[in-house]
Amino acid sequence: MDIYIPKENQYFRFVKLDSIEIQLKTLPQVAGVYQFFDSKENIIYVGKAKNLKKRVASYFNKNLENHKTKVLVKKIKRVENIVVESEMDALLLENNLIKKYKPRYNILLKDDKTYPWICLEKTPKPNIYITRNLKNKNGEYFGPFTSVKNLKILLRLIKEIHPFLNHELNHLLKINSKESSALLFKKHENSIKALIKGNLNFCITHFKKEMKIMSRNLKYEEAQLVKEKILSLEKFQAKSTIVNPKITNVDVFSIVSDDNYGYVNFLQVSYGAIVRSFTLEIGKKLNESNSTLLQLGIIEIRQKFSCNAKTILLSEKVSLTKELNLIVPKQGDKKSLVDLSLRNAKYFRIERFKQIKMLDPESHTKRIMNQMKIDLRLPEEPFHIECFDNSNIQGSNPVAACVVFKNGKPSKKEYRHYNIKTVEGPDDFASMEEVILRRYKRLLNEKAPLPQLIVIDGGKGQLSSALKSLDFLGLRGKISILGIAKRLEEIYFPGDKIPLYLDKKSETLKILQRARDEAHRFGIAFHRKKRSKSSIQSKLDQIPGIGEASRLKLLRDLKTFTRIKSASENEIIDILGNKKGKKIFETLKKY
Repeated sequence: MDIYIPKENQYFRFVKLDSIEIQLKTLPQVAGVYQFFDSKENIIYVGKAKNLKKRVASYFNKNLENHKTKVLVKKIKRVENIVVESEMDALLLENNLIKKYKPRYNILLKDDKTYPWICLEKTPKPNIYITRNLKNKNGEYFGPFTSVKNLKILLRLIKEIHPFLNHELNHLLKINSKESSALLFKKHENSIKALIKGNLNFCITHFKKEMKIMSRNLKYEEAQLVKEKILSLEKFQAKSTIVNPKITNVDVFSIVSDDNYGYVNFLQVSYGAIVRSFTLEIGKKLNESNSTLLQLGIIEIRQKFSCNAKTILLSEKVSLTKELNLIVPKQGDKKSLVDLSLRNAKYFRIERFKQIKMLDPESHTKRIMNQMKIDLRLPEEPFHIECFDNSNIQGSNPVAACVVFKNGKPSKKEYRHYNIKTVEGPDDFASMEEVILRRYKRLLNEKAPLPQLIVIDGGKGQLSSALKSLDFLGLRGKISILGIAKRLEEIYFPGDKIPLYLDKKSETLKILQRARDEAHRFGIAFHRKKRSKSSIQSKLDQIPGIGEASRLKLLRDLKTFTRIKSASENEIIDILGNKKGKKIFETLKKY
């Protein structure tokens, strides 16, 4: 198992994995299509999945019974996936890819048969029908659809609402609707298209009113039939982004990026269907913009796949040759294609992070630490972080917790909790000052390594208190310190009145939040333990010089603490003897 990482001066990075295990572990758990490649980089199988990770992993179970599947699995050297919005889109995309590449181990869908469409024929005598042939020049096509049954129901319903489209019935009734149908079609064209596209609100409302009228007239059987029509309409699926006859022979490019790399996704649309998806990883140089990286990616990918499409849909504006028609769509079907491309780029980026983390954890850690250094304006990478939190209830049983993070991960063996000794009442500021002083005074005395970053759970007040202790110990400026408030996740720095707000998806913020939450959890757990212990502790436990055996003897004879307290000196002496009896009697007088 290895990963190919290029030199710093290389732009494009390609992953080479000797084991498929890493790819299986990093697949997304969403709907999509997967492609299996052999050692010669040929596609040998295309499949769809509601959950890509679970479906692909099922091929590599040890208990495979099908011989063909066993042979297929042995030949798999690489997996690629295309993420889509729904299981329906996955079904349609699978159909496109199988028909284009004709993989060896796919049996179904290799023929010329395709999914059905609805054709709205704009002639002097308008017509609507189901077809698998898209060659009618006078027709506008909608689809494709995976359920022929639902499609027939929809068509029947459209003809019921717009009878002028039912030419078979008009012929039987000997109605000549040629003259009027064109005018009626022009009037109701938008309504018909809305129904086909899946905007069924009007239709459903119409049938619900009809169903209520039938129910009032006691026509329950007819009302039930209408109800079934409503249910069929609600199940009806609108057209898919994956196949769209309006958009043909275009290339789609989008980009997402982080601090070090840009990820350019490419979708190839041919004859109205997506037939290829590919993502290229590009290393950043000198803080290059997304548009610059996208431009580089477009040139590289179009050369790689010999693309000749004149129209290119983009997520951002770029400058290319004047021969190309560059479009950044804002809405509609083209915008949906760009969004789909962006979705695939984002998932590719997540997969890459997971792969690098598994194969080269040190590199992953260094990258995160460097990012924290930049985000928090630190003088060095915070490989060692300590986070503090106080816990009490109205000043009772005050405690503090210190949690330690090494390389961005909890180091639980180094966690510490503290009983607050010098503070009375609910004073978080003084408690924080005490625990910081105790913690780092001890580390200095023991000559133990100090952290690069201290995180205080709280705002300006807690941060100021912690700074007092650092000043007293002479550690101000030697250790970076910040406070994180819970409400809006404000990050406060010493001497800075304006807090820092990090992106909610930032890895830096996630580590700070995790450290803060872990300190809170650890502190609360210790506080509850202490409170619980104090609540069940007998007042006899607080009497010096009396052990467990003596306590039990007293309780056995006198039953309760109240009776022990009201007992005479001689009664206690008779039970425990002269020395212990006198001592206990004198102590109990104080209560």
